[in-house]
Amino acid sequence: MALNFDPFRDLDRVTEAMLGSRQGPRLMPMDLYRDGDHYVLAADLPGIDPGSVDIDVDGQLLTIRAERTLGAAEGAKWIARERMSGSFLRQLNLGQGIDIERIAANYTNGVLSVTIPVTERAKPRKIEVAAGNEQGNLTVQESPASVDA
Repeated sequence: MALNFDPFRDLDRVTEAMLGSRQGPRLMPMDLYRDGDHYVLAADLPGIDPGSVDIDVDGQLLTIRAERTLGAAEGAKWIARERMSGSFLRQLNLGQGIDIERIAANYTNGVLSVTIPVTERAKPRKIEVAAGNEQGNLTVQESPASVDA
């Protein structure tokens, strides 16, 4: 059996155990894809109370914040503690063509899904090409030739 040894991961774990939880917000893993006329963002937030999730849009900046608190029995002596507690943060620049008024979110089974609709103006559309078969549609003006003597 092969064992993976990552000294930096183990060092981080020991440092966190000695100094307490890591300061500052943690990054939440996410996927983002386009499905027809909207984008779907799926962020992993297992163990998060849905009431602690905060999503806001300021201009074109979408911000997702969440808080995870881990309960512990008083006087418990930890043998292993790998689950992170604290704040989670993710910010995305939405760019142009997003309908920020209709953004919706749902939290199910530890996954936060945010649906981001595209505006009508930004949706792809087919441009019809008109054919001009009559000569009257095409006008050519010829300039008189100048003859130098």
